[in-house]
Amino acid sequence: MASRPLLRAVAVAALCAGLLGTAPAGAAPAPRTAPDPPVVTARAVMPYLEEFQAIADRNGGNRAHGTPGYRESVAYVRRVLERAGYRTVLQPFTHDGATGYNLIADLPGGDTRDTLMLGAHLDSVTAGPGINDNGSGSAAVLATAVAVARAHPRTERHLRFAWWGAEEGGLFGSAHYVNSLSPDRRSAIGSYLNFDQAGSRHVTTWLVTHDPAGAAGAVEATDAFEAYFAARSVPTFDIGNTGSDDQSFAAAGIPMAGFTTGISDCIHSACDDIHNVDPDVLALSTNAVLDVAWHLALTKDRR
Repeated sequence: MASRPLLRAVAVAALCAGLLGTAPAGAAPAPRTAPDPPVVTARAVMPYLEEFQAIADRNGGNRAHGTPGYRESVAYVRRVLERAGYRTVLQPFTHDGATGYNLIADLPGGDTRDTLMLGAHLDSVTAGPGINDNGSGSAAVLATAVAVARAHPRTERHLRFAWWGAEEGGLFGSAHYVNSLSPDRRSAIGSYLNFDQAGSRHVTTWLVTHDPAGAAGAVEATDAFEAYFAARSVPTFDIGNTGSDDQSFAAAGIPMAGFTTGISDCIHSACDDIHNVDPDVLALSTNAVLDVAWHLALTKDRR
């Protein structure tokens, strides 16, 4: 986790269905809800974390910025995405004398003037493999991207996914991406959704991000997460800006939302390994990400 003092809980995603009906000429359109999203099991998402653990094991026990472990992590995620049909871009940048990489993946289709973007930081600290922080958020976003691509929905919004580098040292990857955007490309991002530590153990409350600016694109997403939790009797707590990767977007005026399961037992330590993640929590988090992204992408921005 990259300088985020408030994190401590888990979340699960929400309902926000759109109206897509058609009707004969002269008749009022008959509304119909968006199709249900896919459901992801722990057995579908945990293999991503197992691969992150294996990558760390092969590369000195970590996946930190500027290390072979991070470069291998990025290459692995990129292969998964390209097999699923995504257009990917590797965005290099320099921090602390080393080259870092952001990975950006776009799903073909949807209105690029109204983009829904989801992201998570992929790097660990040098002290450990970073499987909950933030392999879990990275895996939840990756599983969501793959599930959406396999389902082939007709999205109204354009979908973009991102994995950030050099976040543990101070949000450098996400800031580099945001600062590289032209004004038009920046304004095209209707909402950015961020996920950091999505599989913490011993979770009792889900921590939901709230955009203090109150932009419509952020409120819509936050309300969707809250509705998803409430429908499943999952306790939530509003934490405002998490201080994670979403901070770079909020600072640029881009509406942001998301959630975290909170600070884990082994934050920034060697014990943040595969055993530091609760598979059921991660599955719940992943389905939250998937449900909200699905419904927001199938409806037009209400800004």
